[in-house]
Amino acid sequence: MRFVTILAFAMVLAVGLVATVASTDEATLTGKIMCAKCTLKKADAKECQDVLVVTDDQGAMKEYYVTKNEVLQKFGHTCSGEKPAVVTGTVSEKDGKTWITPTKMEAQK
Repeated sequence: MRFVTILAFAMVLAVGLVATVASTDEATLTGKIMCAKCTLKKADAKECQDVLVVTDDQGAMKEYYVTKNEVLQKFGHTCSGEKPAVVTGTVSEKDGKTWITPTKMEAQK
C-alpha cells in the first residue's frame, strides 16, 4: 500500500513538472528595464539582475526577470535608473518569479 502511495505522489509531481515546462510562451513585451538590486532594491537580489517592468492598461505592474544571455549582453545592463525597451522572448516561471529569455531586445523610442 505504501508503494502505491509513493507511486501516486511521484506521478503527481511528474505531471506538475511537465505542465510547468509546457507552459512557456513566446511573447513581445514593452516596459522598462531596471536592475533588481540597484534600482528596485529587491531584498533577495544578491547581484545585479535586469528586470523588465511592464504596466498593463489598468496600471498593474508585472516583473519579468531577464535571463542573462548574449541578447541581453548586446542590449547592455541597466544598473541605475530605467531604460524603455521592447523584449521578445520565451516566458516561464521559476522559483516563484516570472522570467523572460530574450531572443530580441530593442530600446523603445
